Amino acid sequence: MNAHLGEENIKAIVNWTLRYLSDLDIPIKRGTFIEYRTGMLNISPIGRNCSQEERDAFEVMDLQKGIRKTLLEKMREKFAHLDLTYSIGGQISFDVFPKGWDKTYCLRYLPESSFDEIHFFGDKTFEGGNDFEIFTHPRVMGHSVKNPEETVKQLEELFLK
Repeated sequence: MNAHLGEENIKAIVNWTLRYLSDLDIPIKRGTFIEYRTGMLNISPIGRNCSQEERDAFEVMDLQKGIRKTLLEKMREKFAHLDLTYSIGGQISFDVFPKGWDKTYCLRYLPESSFDEIHFFGDKTFEGGNDFEIFTHPRVMGHSVKNPEETVKQLEELFLK
């Protein structure tokens, strides 16, 4: 990601995000707000160090108040010139990465003639979710699921009947 964005742009994103989060009034903040991962930044308003109970409470609050959605919309506006993708995933965070570095990236390594069908199962298949791009890709048959049990049920219906 350094080679793609450059250190100055990454630093600008990190600095802006930390300033935003420092002013964000939420009941709990626990640390590790930004994780630099291979190919992406993972941003968590509550912090990745929260407990499972705090994670669950944040998820409910985020669904009501749109904390992550608001933050990523502001980032999308602020850093529009960098051509980034912002994807909500999981309960407490969202990912920021260069356009084209989403879950469809793997399709580059699967020639179109390799498989008759490619199925993808994901829980964040809505626009802005981290499964959206591959879920809607023309080469992929996307399936929305809520949990592992629903995934198993859909797999059984598709492939074992």
